[in-house]
Amino acid sequence: MSILFDWYKNPNSNPDDGEEETAIHPRIHYNGATDTNELRRQIQRYCTVSETDVSAVLDALSHCMGKELAEGRKVHLKGIGYFSPTLTCTERVTASTKHKTTKVRLKGITFRSDNELKKHIGNIKVKCLKLGGPTTPITEETIIGKLTEYFRTHPVLRRKDLEFLCGLTSITARRRIAELTKKGKLKNIGSLQQPIYVPGEEL
Repeated sequence: MSILFDWYKNPNSNPDDGEEETAIHPRIHYNGATDTNELRRQIQRYCTVSETDVSAVLDALSHCMGKELAEGRKVHLKGIGYFSPTLTCTERVTASTKHKTTKVRLKGITFRSDNELKKHIGNIKVKCLKLGGPTTPITEETIIGKLTEYFRTHPVLRRKDLEFLCGLTSITARRRIAELTKKGKLKNIGSLQQPIYVPGEEL
């Protein structure tokens, strides 16, 4: 099985800056997802513990890792990699901002793989989905059309829903949602940390 990908234009590449052509980059089209149940079954085949024990260990691992990360520690799983917490601000903060500490929240968990994990992946095969130039970015008109159809059967939208619906990356989906929210196409009825969107007055 090959890793499927397509070519996309680099967002910050400008051929007018002395470059002959706009730079492009490969982006993976993921071949589905492997969930915990499947991993549990596969792990059981490599060792002597039962699937129930594997589940218990994974649950305990998640709990212990969360506890260590909450203390500001990096977590290293030998043969897998390093996990570390990252922070962000809930709003714009300057040196003169009062109560700055209250405006800091967890942004996410970063991961850096061990070389051993890369060795297990081994040599990969890649296959381009489409020959020729890079894929044309999806237009706002197309996104609005898909959202209109989506909201006919779904009451709310989350970022991951838009990613799946339009084949966008997390960063692009977040940017598109911000643009549509500003234009009144979408409305956030959730919180800043956990946004949930419904159709805006302009959709």
